[in-house]
Amino acid sequence: MSDLLKKAISLGWGLTIVSKEKIEKTVDDLVKRGELAPTESKDLVDRLVERGEEEKSQFKDFLREQIQRILTELHVPSENDVASLEQRITTLENRIAELEADGGEKVPEADIETDIL
Repeated sequence: MSDLLKKAISLGWGLTIVSKEKIEKTVDDLVKRGELAPTESKDLVDRLVERGEEEKSQFKDFLREQIQRILTELHVPSENDVASLEQRITTLENRIAELEADGGEKVPEADIETDIL
């Protein structure tokens, strides 16, 4: 049975997309062909399903890291960067409103700091 388990595990990423039902069907076929004892089938299914879940988790982590790396390389602003810029814009808008209210004259747009990055 350890050879069968090794072969199944060697499928690697393939287990991440195989459903429990598909694994059970494959193990049942092995039992029917006499390649696996019926008493070992549930244990094998459980181990393969668990391995599949581990692989899924690892794959998700890998994808998340790669996406984050690509976004960083492309200089895509993070949610925190955008929130910070929105706060700075609000602060500048409030300051402009205060200056206009105090002096009664509008601040020309050319005088407003535009380089907020």
